[in-house]
Amino acid sequence: MSPPHRRPRRPRVRRGLLPLLLAASTLAHAQLEVPLAFVGDPKSSAYRGAQEGLAEAEIQGQFLGQHYTLVAATAGATAILAALPAAELQALAANHPGVAVLNLTAQDDSLRATCRANLLHIAASAQMLADARAQWQVGHPGSPAGAQVWHRSFEKYAAAQLNHRYSTLTGHPMDDAAWAGWAAVKLVSDSVARAQSAAPATLLEALRTQLAFDGQKGIDLSFRANGQLRQPLLIVENDRLVGEAPVRGVAEAEDLDSLGVVECRP
Repeated sequence: MSPPHRRPRRPRVRRGLLPLLLAASTLAHAQLEVPLAFVGDPKSSAYRGAQEGLAEAEIQGQFLGQHYTLVAATAGATAILAALPAAELQALAANHPGVAVLNLTAQDDSLRATCRANLLHIAASAQMLADARAQWQVGHPGSPAGAQVWHRSFEKYAAAQLNHRYSTLTGHPMDDAAWAGWAAVKLVSDSVARAQSAAPATLLEALRTQLAFDGQKGIDLSFRANGQLRQPLLIVENDRLVGEAPVRGVAEAEDLDSLGVVECRP
């Protein structure tokens, strides 16, 4: 088994993007079109989250000569964002090899076990959520608290500003699926900005091997070999934010691989 994956906490600076923005201010760029396909309910919070991500990507893209769009057609897309049940998600990924398919909502552990090369999971797995609850229970026996990817009252690491931007744009509080939609667009746009390429294969390789994403969670997020996004989770009880996982005293705070399955399973 590989050793636990840890990444140090760091200031909220988007590394690598500032030099790109400064360079772009003095260089003329041919506009790079970056179509992102969304497959799922366009009235869902996942789609609204993607819209917030798109708004931020477009601001960044103005300096870099990049134009981002959310489209319904998957043909020709740089990446595919999907809010689908597990079986439909598997079929979508199989039909688009070489294109990153970003799972926004499905928690099924079976999806992570297949380790399909182009299927990446922004949503936390069921096992990650269960592990976070179990860690919390060690110090809080009998607590009915649950684990979530996001919460509207989260404030640290510029999360308050993200919650405000999202609610201002959409008129809704940010939830798990909305954060996943936002994160999917942002990690794609950050990767495209660094590579200066919208080629699907280039993006997929960058996401799988080079990602160090600022998800407003106070630690760099990256993908495991099984396609799961490493990330802290929030502990919520009676709709009130009470803690974070990994839970200090039970696991090291930076040990994101204490949540969920790390390796592929045959």
